[in-house]
Amino acid sequence: MTVFPVGPEGSGTAVPFVGLGVDTMTCPSCWTADWGGGRSTSPGGGRRVSAAFCERAQRMCVCVCVCWGGQRADDALRPGLQFQRFLLRLLSCRRCCTVWVFYTDSNNLRTTRHPLTSQRSLPGTPVSHSHFPIDLRTSMDGKYREIAQELFTRSLAESEMRSAPYQFPEDCPIEQLEERRQRLERQISQDVKFEPEILLRAKQDFMKTDSAVDLELLQEQVQGSMEPPFARDREPGLEREYQRVSISGEEKCGVPFTDLLDAAKCVVRALLIREKYIALSLQDFYPTTARFLQQLGWASPNEIHAYDEVPETPVAADAPVHPPVSETHPYEDQDPKNMPPDLGYGCKMVDGVVHVYTRRSPLEGATELDLPYPDLQEYIADMSIMMALIINGPVKSFCYRRLQYLSSKFQMHILLNEMKELAAQKKVPHRDFYNIRKVDTHIHASSCMNQKHLLRFIKRAMKKYPEEIVHVEKGKGQTLSEVFESMSLTAFDLSVDTLDVHADRNTFHRFDKFNAKYNPIGESILREIFIKTDNHIEGKYFGHIIKEVMEDLEESKYQNAELRLSIYGRSRDEWDSLAKWAVRHGVYSDNVRWLIQVPRLFDVYHTKKQLANFQEMLENIFLPLFEVTVDPRSHPELHLFLQHVVGFDSVDDESKPEHHIFNLDSPLPADWTEEDNPPYSYYLYYTYANMTVLNHLRRRRGFDTFVLRPHCGEAGPIHHLVSGFMLSQNISHGLLLRKAPVLQYLYYLAQVSIAMSPLSNNSLFLSYHRNPLPEYLSRGLMVSLSTDDPLQFHFTKEPLMEEYSIAAQVWKLSSCDMCELARNSVLMSGFSHKCERCRQAI
Repeated sequence: MTVFPVGPEGSGTAVPFVGLGVDTMTCPSCWTADWGGGRSTSPGGGRRVSAAFCERAQRMCVCVCVCWGGQRADDALRPGLQFQRFLLRLLSCRRCCTVWVFYTDSNNLRTTRHPLTSQRSLPGTPVSHSHFPIDLRTSMDGKYREIAQELFTRSLAESEMRSAPYQFPEDCPIEQLEERRQRLERQISQDVKFEPEILLRAKQDFMKTDSAVDLELLQEQVQGSMEPPFARDREPGLEREYQRVSISGEEKCGVPFTDLLDAAKCVVRALLIREKYIALSLQDFYPTTARFLQQLGWASPNEIHAYDEVPETPVAADAPVHPPVSETHPYEDQDPKNMPPDLGYGCKMVDGVVHVYTRRSPLEGATELDLPYPDLQEYIADMSIMMALIINGPVKSFCYRRLQYLSSKFQMHILLNEMKELAAQKKVPHRDFYNIRKVDTHIHASSCMNQKHLLRFIKRAMKKYPEEIVHVEKGKGQTLSEVFESMSLTAFDLSVDTLDVHADRNTFHRFDKFNAKYNPIGESILREIFIKTDNHIEGKYFGHIIKEVMEDLEESKYQNAELRLSIYGRSRDEWDSLAKWAVRHGVYSDNVRWLIQVPRLFDVYHTKKQLANFQEMLENIFLPLFEVTVDPRSHPELHLFLQHVVGFDSVDDESKPEHHIFNLDSPLPADWTEEDNPPYSYYLYYTYANMTVLNHLRRRRGFDTFVLRPHCGEAGPIHHLVSGFMLSQNISHGLLLRKAPVLQYLYYLAQVSIAMSPLSNNSLFLSYHRNPLPEYLSRGLMVSLSTDDPLQFHFTKEPLMEEYSIAAQVWKLSSCDMCELARNSVLMSGFSHKCERCRQAI
């Protein structure tokens, strides 16, 4: 019997063993050999080739390349292939992936034949119940809380030392570079020349076969797959389809099967955790993911609120060009008599969450409505599980390999189908990148205009309203001209450079300097006059400039925006003030929807004695919403305004150090009277909990529900992304996903939408060429382009088109890539389903 190594290790020297008449091969790396019980050693050490001869079976039992500590790989023996007069055996090393080929004269050797069976499942294919039982328990179940506590403690220690977020390299591989290079060399170099059918089997490292019948079946499959080149020409329908890449054979993902099984269980458990919270809050859960979870034999106890998918149909010549336009202004009918009646319910906040009762007065007989309330203890336990999963070694390796596979698959698709995609685009009538719908899914209303637009508006206001009292200082009113005279400025002196609202190199990792850019000419009084809703002129100028931005969007026809307005939670009448501003000035457009952002500034308000505890802030934010839902006639303007609000956002500098860990020992909102700010997950949980109860109450009344779409993952600790994955429908930024392969793969599987702003990140946290957006897009994550703050980051009248143009130039995006980003922005937006379907159809 002779041993032939396949791969770079075939350069070794054969060492004959005379006593048994068999030649074997030493390992070329360490030059050691083992025969039976004895072995020869060398200074290299660590690898050896061992073999044994079985007298009873009259065949060789071989253990190949036993690596690192002598752990034998006896089960690596593969059944034989009958080929001509030789018996071929393929053996492979589990660690170094070397393939060893054994053959001997089949006339002098009897072998036992075994049926060909499959012992591994291919990741990425439909999973059977036997491979993924519904029991998702693993050996780590009892350690989740301890691991999560250690991670939170470590993140607090790191935040104390952090002056600026640490920048990881672009690529964070799990394995060493040298080890990856050696594995690649072993896979691509072959030293043994065999027939094509045999060589095909030799390249599949872990395949099994044991009979001539198996070989014949393989040959038939190979011949069947090798169609003549003219076969496709007979079927013109196949010519129009794209080329598809099919991966056959058995796959182990480079990890033992037990680790693969545990990793799959962990991934499924994480998806079930997200599905539970998303379904509870009536947000949208990706329907494809829900369907595969149901195939595992698991049924959601809650209703999955998922939109119906739009069927893919050919584009008709008479397809609608524009979505439906409102026939009347939505703020015209303000008569309370035309609004839904009062239900008479009472609302009270208990432990940070609003509870709804059948009566307003606390008399006997008032019972609590049967509405779902999230459980704090369950959330903390699920949070601990998620924190433990993202540092689990086998899970990280599995997710990293799957992400690399997705990137490679996309590149292969580009090589095969790029020209066909471009040709298909050219056949679509009246559609190109300029006239497809695009939604700016992350833009703040206070900075939605560019600096030139703001400058022209200020000059126009100084000429048109010079004597209008716009500010009160120490009980004395000041006109607009007096305000600028106090700064020694005239309309002629103003310029873009004088305003100084654009971000520059000095704002990188300096969020405090970036916030100062919101003050034109460095004066907070100008910010209050021109870009605030609650000022002495009741937001008149701000309403006018927002309407001008809306007119620009309507003129472009194909651009839409979701503007963010602020509710701070300092007083109970903030909602009414904001709604009256929108209704009074008619701030509405069919191209615009609103999101409400809540800045995480409790510590500032508490220090100024504006809030006594955190629960007071929650009451100011959510109780008016419950009151207008129960009795729309009590807040008529707010009822009209909420019909165009799609969700909530949580904003602030994520890189701020957090001094508390959110766990069961954390004080309840009514007891949070410390000067320190609550952690990010604390804010997000209580926002989610109150929004969940509010959504169920509004659905009972037939009103629109809300979603949670916070700023998440721009900086700070990684557990921000864990909270966002569990509770949010969409997030903004998501830059830290590039450092967490497990979370990135989970965001891909659950299709959690991410609104990314590369120009904003370039000025604040991450340079443009290191932005992970093209990597996310190639791997299949649901990402879109957004502007964030055009006032600080953009120059042109169309900031969203500016984002697309720069991205296309820097990252060499194709027309198909840009259209996919635009389509993603429509899918993740909060526009009505009727508008979305119209936009998807075109």
